[in-house]
Amino acid sequence: MHDLLFSLASVIVLGISAQWIAWRLRVPSILLLLAFGILAGPVLHWVDPDALFGKLLLPVVSLSVAIILFEGGLSLKIAELRSVGNVLVRLTTIGVLVTGAVTAASAHWFLELDWPLALMLGAILVVTGPTVIGPLIRHLRLGGQVGSVLKWEGIVIDPVGAILAVLVFALVRAGGVGGVGEAMGHVGRGLALTALVGCGLGLAGSVALVVPLRRYWIPDTLHNAVTLAAVFGVFSLANLLQDEAGLLAVTVMGIGVANQRYVPVKHLVEFKENLSVLLVSCLFMILAARLRLSDLSNFNLGSLAFLAALIFVARPLAVFVSTIGSALSWRERLFLACMAPRGIVAAAVTSVFALDLAEAGYASADRLVPLTFLVIISTVLLYGLCAAPLARWLGIATPNPQGVLFVGAHSWSRAMASALQTEGCSVLLIDSDWANISAARQSGLRTFFGSILAEHTWSANEFGEFGHLLAMTANDEVNSLACLRFVEIFGRRGVYQLPFAAASRGRREAVSLDQRGRFLFGDELTHLALFERFGDHPSIRVTHLTAEFDYDAFCQLHGADSLPLFVISQTREVRPFTSVDTPQPKPGETLVSVNRAAAGATP
Repeated sequence: MHDLLFSLASVIVLGISAQWIAWRLRVPSILLLLAFGILAGPVLHWVDPDALFGKLLLPVVSLSVAIILFEGGLSLKIAELRSVGNVLVRLTTIGVLVTGAVTAASAHWFLELDWPLALMLGAILVVTGPTVIGPLIRHLRLGGQVGSVLKWEGIVIDPVGAILAVLVFALVRAGGVGGVGEAMGHVGRGLALTALVGCGLGLAGSVALVVPLRRYWIPDTLHNAVTLAAVFGVFSLANLLQDEAGLLAVTVMGIGVANQRYVPVKHLVEFKENLSVLLVSCLFMILAARLRLSDLSNFNLGSLAFLAALIFVARPLAVFVSTIGSALSWRERLFLACMAPRGIVAAAVTSVFALDLAEAGYASADRLVPLTFLVIISTVLLYGLCAAPLARWLGIATPNPQGVLFVGAHSWSRAMASALQTEGCSVLLIDSDWANISAARQSGLRTFFGSILAEHTWSANEFGEFGHLLAMTANDEVNSLACLRFVEIFGRRGVYQLPFAAASRGRREAVSLDQRGRFLFGDELTHLALFERFGDHPSIRVTHLTAEFDYDAFCQLHGADSLPLFVISQTREVRPFTSVDTPQPKPGETLVSVNRAAAGATP
């Protein structure tokens, strides 16, 4: 009892610890998850997944993958397909066939696998890893279309790969591919039935979930629980009707729920994202812990040649044939060709089919799992470490964006944006007041005319180059809503707003802490207070600090009449002054401040 409890707790504690350490070190979390899993399993023997879960191991893995793919489907917007649809279709059809063929041939020639096992490995390894690609896309802030292509491919190709593996397994179990006509007929029927069951049940599941939510038949406290139950129900029913149709069904279900316009699903998305992080952490720990040290020692020249074929032949060739005639630039195509990490789906599918092939009499089937983990570790290590330098070299990413997005284009925002732009920072001002927008454009500033809360504003702009949002309108509630809307892009560290006006004596905040951004400049510096103190035409000062004239000297000279606004580091990192987090400018950095108005200012 205590041993099982310790093993289960170790999986969760080590998995989440690996995620946190990876975040701190800015490395792909899957690398540390695999390392921790191998350490806890075959090295220290803390975790024995087979003893811990028994016959429930693979069903638990399958249900967890279903949740991960449903959560991935929730992040896909149909509108993105207008620009990347053709490329996506070709990557998930022609690209899959090219990748599978090259992988199978390489496995047969370099790893000396029999053709049936080589074909199975080729079918399994066509998938990429959405749990690896997703964090990389968020970290790199990819511009253009390449981010959408990678996101869609990483999620859609997983059920495609699982379906292909099922069809190949059926052929292998039937005795090979000797009868071409019979084999093609079997594949065609299986593919059609899988697509019918998966898409049909996925759409039906999304309707069955949205309708009760829209009619308020489900209380708010049960939204997440009912959604989880619906995902499990659709997944299991689809698999019951057709093998591995469940992954397609839950992916389609997630896309359907995400793209309907009847009920808000943000709370569902947040819950599924948190649950997916936990599941991915535990799954990689569990699957890595099932490996044996002897499996990890079988790395030779054949394995190296196999990996080289996957990375330098299969992926570039698949991308080349899939992007012929597309609108993607050569830089975007090159980055696509250099980005195909494998992840949890490949590991889970391999674990299932390796057991089935072993039961079917294939003695070498036990090689599939360590080979798959070898591919996972190698591709994640290579792509994870090389993605950021390559994206920066190609000019398609901003991994540490420092641009400033201003909500409100009044005179204060224009003055601050002009000062930051002069120092080389990207700025964008969004306002629904045409007079403000017109004045900002006359000052040479980038603008967008519209409400910060409108869906059109969200979809019509790319925010990859921006790392900070400053909500500076006169409406405290709009400022808070803007921060809530953009926290998923910039994180809670990157959204700021002006302090609230006091609603009454003893009551400062009209909005609670979890529903607002970080307060700018000072607790008392509301929108009205700024105008009263510094005027409606603020005088912005840019000071380059030196060893002779440092921040202390600046405060002694201008402290009574100036308010520090931003610090720009030597690496061009922008740090706004806030009410609780005051930067300490150093020599070599740039201080942006505002002078006190002389007299007669009016808000």
